[in-house]
Amino acid sequence: MKRLVAFDLDGTLAESKQAIDEEMATILGNLSKVADICVISGGDWPQFEKQVASRLPSHTDLSRFWLMPTTGTKLYRFEANTWTRKYADLFSDDDRANIIAELRASIDRLGFTPTQIWGEQIEDRGSQITFSALGQQAPLKPKEEWDPKQEKRRLIQADLQPRLPHVSVRMGGATSIDITRAGVDKAYGMERLSELSGFAKKDILFFGDALYPGGNDAPVRETAGIDSVQVYNVEQTKRALEAVILCLGSV
Repeated sequence: MKRLVAFDLDGTLAESKQAIDEEMATILGNLSKVADICVISGGDWPQFEKQVASRLPSHTDLSRFWLMPTTGTKLYRFEANTWTRKYADLFSDDDRANIIAELRASIDRLGFTPTQIWGEQIEDRGSQITFSALGQQAPLKPKEEWDPKQEKRRLIQADLQPRLPHVSVRMGGATSIDITRAGVDKAYGMERLSELSGFAKKDILFFGDALYPGGNDAPVRETAGIDSVQVYNVEQTKRALEAVILCLGSV
């Protein structure tokens, strides 16, 4: 029997950088009555708070949530009536400066500077450096059009990884590159979640929109013992969760 349901965020629970809608919020509240819930994504805590934590309805059991920003290098739990950070695996100042410098040089080298940018392109999230090609606040439509086949980001990844061999350079959301410590991906996050929660991996079910080869959820599929479900949009996730709630509620 599954005891913890884990999710990617953008494209799975919500549209890119958007808050979960009212129906999804209600579904997650209902799910919290029958299972623990984890959300893991490359975004930092402010994005998690905006997209998920602040949107959950009053009937939600917040004590059952495990929120894992920056690909699981941070963990937040709801304790003493507030969201509390339990750990954060941070880069050193020297590492952050070097990563940002190499990232800027790679973008210049490849010529991937767009004509319009909405907000900051490079965000230092402490335990993760994220490049968003069109800026952190870019509208959804331009983001979907910038690199639909992931060709541009694969070139950035191939150019940057040899120059930063001590870190992982991975594609994130629609236009982003996430840089973390070597070996850090969503499989790392799920392994750590299993250790901290006490739930065996066989008790965890993961939903993601990028479980295909090369997708940023794919490492979870390769993690022995964790079952995963490929969804292609938020509406599919909702319908699947309704079935999960019925099944777990009847046990």
